Amino acid sequence: MLIGVPKEIKVHEYRVGLLPASVREVAARGHTVLVERGAAIGIGHTDAEYEAAGATLASSAEEVFAKADMIVKVKEPLPDERARLREGQVLFTYLHLAPDPEQTRDLMNSGAIAIAYETVTSPSGGLPLLAPMSEVAGRMAVQAGAHALEKEQGGYGILLGGVPGVAPAKVVIIGGGVAGANAAYIATGMGADVTVLDRNTDALRRLTERFGNSLKCIYSNTETIEEHVSAADLVVCAVLVPGAGTPKLLTRAAVGGMKNGSALVDVAIDQGGCSETSRPTTHAAPTYIEDGVVHYCVTNMPGAVPHTSSYALNNATLPFVLALAGKGWKQALQDDEHLRAGLNVAGGRLTCQAVADSLGAAFTPCDSVIA
Repeated sequence: MLIGVPKEIKVHEYRVGLLPASVREVAARGHTVLVERGAAIGIGHTDAEYEAAGATLASSAEEVFAKADMIVKVKEPLPDERARLREGQVLFTYLHLAPDPEQTRDLMNSGAIAIAYETVTSPSGGLPLLAPMSEVAGRMAVQAGAHALEKEQGGYGILLGGVPGVAPAKVVIIGGGVAGANAAYIATGMGADVTVLDRNTDALRRLTERFGNSLKCIYSNTETIEEHVSAADLVVCAVLVPGAGTPKLLTRAAVGGMKNGSALVDVAIDQGGCSETSRPTTHAAPTYIEDGVVHYCVTNMPGAVPHTSSYALNNATLPFVLALAGKGWKQALQDDEHLRAGLNVAGGRLTCQAVADSLGAAFTPCDSVIA
């Protein structure tokens, strides 16, 4: 198979779909890898390293899309990239289609086979290709929130961990999954007063076992969210419904009840965001102030640490890339029900139930597409 790796074009996105080490593994199995020049320059990998690993260099993204049987990316294709997709071409990347009807429509019109990292499952019920970036985003959320609380950023000037004689900041994390647990890890490590809210009591038990008394674990409902958010200095939204749009658990009234100069980091913004006041931002302009609260809603948070993120992502995606390249997409999906869960669009049809439900669109079962 000829696998194409274009350079990411989202604002301040420096991650790369395949690292030189990954290219070496793919090429060793007889596949051709076409990499756009400069694709990984943002994380310090040169074109010469790709050539040494067995890749062929392309002078433009147009060349990559025109020649490749499968495109391996990091972020969702932007309009110019979607226009280059063709019928039967495989796209393997993060998509986050539930809050993005325009992208969904374009992918359906292209006739391409779009497989989303974020809906591939694991035997244990997890999301193995989303988890590495959720770990990064969860840890980054607390760093970003601590920065947002600084006075020159619009915050009211509180140090997350406090100092002897001065109380630490109150951090409230909504969602106790992978991102939420990693946010809690950093926030407790910085000495903050941390509370996690989740409706999954098993998740709360796991967090209690892990963190002990350094973390308060509270069952999440409308009342407890409003109570704890109103007292918070930093709120981290880390809720995920696989494939679907994020429920708006934070109302505008709840945000309006927060302290002036407090901060909200919405890790869930890729799937539409957890707050009614959240709207997507970029690393070029990451924050805005609404209702007196500093909002950080960057849709590609892990892109700020592209070296760490690219390696973590490649570690997870490479086995699936090899399966798709070695077997072809139909056979690979037939053989692996967990990879099959990643199929979102095929031949103009929506094959992910959660995405179809979120967009009010017709759903076609994956099995009928690959049969």
